[in-house]
Amino acid sequence: MKKVIVIGGGPAGMIAAGTAAEGGNDVILMEKNNKLGRKLYITGKGRCNVTNDSGPEELIANTHGNPYFLYSAFYGFTSGDVKEFFEKLGVRLKVERGKRVFPVSDKSSDIVKALERYLKRNRVKVMLETKVTDIIIKDGKAAGVITQKGEYEAESVIIATGGLAYPITGSTGDGYRFAKKTGHNLNTTYPSLVPLVTEEKWCARLQGLSLKNIGIKVKIGGKTVYSDFGEMMFTHFGVTGPVILSSSRAVTQRTKERPNIYIDLKPALSEKELDKRILRDFEKYINKEFKNSLDDLLPQKIIPVIIELSGIEPTKKVNEITKDERRKLCDTIKNLVLTVKATRGYEEAVITCGGVDTNEIDPSTMRSKKCEGLLFAGEVIDVDAMTGGFNLQIAFSTGTLAGKNV
Repeated sequence: MKKVIVIGGGPAGMIAAGTAAEGGNDVILMEKNNKLGRKLYITGKGRCNVTNDSGPEELIANTHGNPYFLYSAFYGFTSGDVKEFFEKLGVRLKVERGKRVFPVSDKSSDIVKALERYLKRNRVKVMLETKVTDIIIKDGKAAGVITQKGEYEAESVIIATGGLAYPITGSTGDGYRFAKKTGHNLNTTYPSLVPLVTEEKWCARLQGLSLKNIGIKVKIGGKTVYSDFGEMMFTHFGVTGPVILSSSRAVTQRTKERPNIYIDLKPALSEKELDKRILRDFEKYINKEFKNSLDDLLPQKIIPVIIELSGIEPTKKVNEITKDERRKLCDTIKNLVLTVKATRGYEEAVITCGGVDTNEIDPSTMRSKKCEGLLFAGEVIDVDAMTGGFNLQIAFSTGTLAGKNV
């Protein structure tokens, strides 16, 4: 029986601690907050998108940061294993659009409680409100931790402290400091899956408007760096929602170049087909003013903005609109342009890009190559994925692998 200390009571830390204890080890889980799973409570808008119902190859394809480092982790603990794990702990799950997996209850607290039951069942000692300030190194090996409550010896230490995203939940980069002390290199960190701030002030007028089945293209210097299809939402500062969050990785470090987002409000229609559709609507509303002719085509809230951007006089009679004006209207609907000037930063980012260099971690065990007895799990490692449950899958897969290899 080994003494094991896990630093961080998030998803990676909890599953790592439970797995290590299940293997017959004496495990202490240390968390600086007053409860476990603080960040889990707010994931998926409080519903907890626990994984994505995809095979390992699809998980790898949706991972942008060092995907092949996760090969062993994803094959060792698959999304199917995650589903089975929680269902055995009494959480009924459902699969929604985009293969996103949620608790049937739509309550993230059910996931946290299940993980707490797992820890209790395996007799993990949980120490809340315990801030680890340093790692004890003896003869080049991890030998325990120092906390504000005193020193604790161990033969293995798992760092599962998360990154810098949502610092309100306790993600303040402690793990990076511990990693550097043990000789690890850190790759530049930056926020990802983060809402975007735009130069266009009209976004504020559309605050709260959610658009489904839209297409987006992100261009920097005229070159397309990202494209997607799905759902987004306007806010008082700019834009957010699944497709926007996923696109943010491509622009976060390049906001000074003023990336442009082109929103296609009608991706199922070509410009020619859209023109025909507009003509049909114009025939239907032939005696009306232009401002009253788009109700069948677009959400009510966005119509004034589209009219403004099209440059067509709102009070102009539909039957007086020229072919060129119609072409400009089609272009506005198919290429609604936004200019990104900033992100909302770590405070609103779902995850952190960058972190502990994967070249210095054994991908088949999550053990440090620099310091014996030290392992890593979750977001503290330089791995990150798309929105849709993929990042929690990374946490569970790497956490399980670390727990098995203490």
